[in-house]
Amino acid sequence: MEFKNAIVLTGGIGTGKSTVASLLKLYGYKVIDGDKISKEVFEEKKEKIKEIFNTTDRRKIRKIVFNDKEKLKKLEKLILPEVKKRIINLSKKLEKDDIPYFVDLPLYFEKQNYPEFKKVLLIYAPKEIQIQRVVKRDKTSVDEVKAILNNQMDIEEKKLLADFVIDNSKDLKHLQSQIEKFLDIINKKGGENEKINFT
Repeated sequence: MEFKNAIVLTGGIGTGKSTVASLLKLYGYKVIDGDKISKEVFEEKKEKIKEIFNTTDRRKIRKIVFNDKEKLKKLEKLILPEVKKRIINLSKKLEKDDIPYFVDLPLYFEKQNYPEFKKVLLIYAPKEIQIQRVVKRDKTSVDEVKAILNNQMDIEEKKLLADFVIDNSKDLKHLQSQIEKFLDIINKKGGENEKINFT
């Protein structure tokens, strides 16, 4: 099944995707939160996760899978199918309204797990800004942030793949104006067969 009203919302660490998701909700749009669903599934499967990792501490698990691809595969096999099932079920319900809605999927391009969704909105910020923001936000080192970025698809590559690109390298006022332009276009034309870049 193809979801013609769905628009994937994605980005990279430090691009401000969560801020955009919040703003879209303020504008009255429904947003399916992939991260939130993933956390819910994680909580439900804690016992099985503990069997694999001997812990349910998310930070510790993140560090383990960062260096152990086999354990990462086990975790994904445990979590991702259920997350996808819930996202697809929620999307089916929202399709009935026949208006645009958003599916927040942080690793949409990396995982390539949702062929049902055809339109993608990328929240963009140059890599230097991503690093600055995450260092400040998480009180972490530049090297740690670079290591995370090296495990994600490069933001410039995502920019080429996305249907819509919103620039979030400036202030909140600029971001809001970008979002308003984008919403105006998708509501007027549906964004069909267009590649729209606001950067």
